[in-house]
Amino acid sequence: MADKHSIRTEWKGGLAFEADVNGHKVRMDAPVEGGGQNSGPSPKKLQLVALSGCTGMDIVTILAKMRVDIESCSIEVQGDVADEHPKHYTNMHVIYEFKGKNLPLDKLEKAVKMSEETYCGVGALYRKAIEVTSEIRIVE
Repeated sequence: MADKHSIRTEWKGGLAFEADVNGHKVRMDAPVEGGGQNSGPSPKKLQLVALSGCTGMDIVTILAKMRVDIESCSIEVQGDVADEHPKHYTNMHVIYEFKGKNLPLDKLEKAVKMSEETYCGVGALYRKAIEVTSEIRIVE
């Protein structure tokens, strides 16, 4: 049988909510201009966080197995928001930035491709609904 995940989210007043994810508290709120107190990130932006974390974990694991020694890896996810309600992301663009000396571009590309096409469940779900593109940047 497939795994089943479950979280619980409680209202904390105003527009703030707090989710319990395996004992980790994740607070969400709206910005002040949206009627909240800005006591946490918005739920929509957490979709970008989920994609960056999912693909990032894949990539550093894959690169370690390939014996590619990176000094750092950062992932920026940009999302365009629909003009009309529901204001969902219409597309996302992922920028992978790797820092290190003499990094093999072919292996970085392979790791990104493996994450995008095989391992990252968050990206797989998003790709069913919107276009998700990516690019790789190397900083020496």
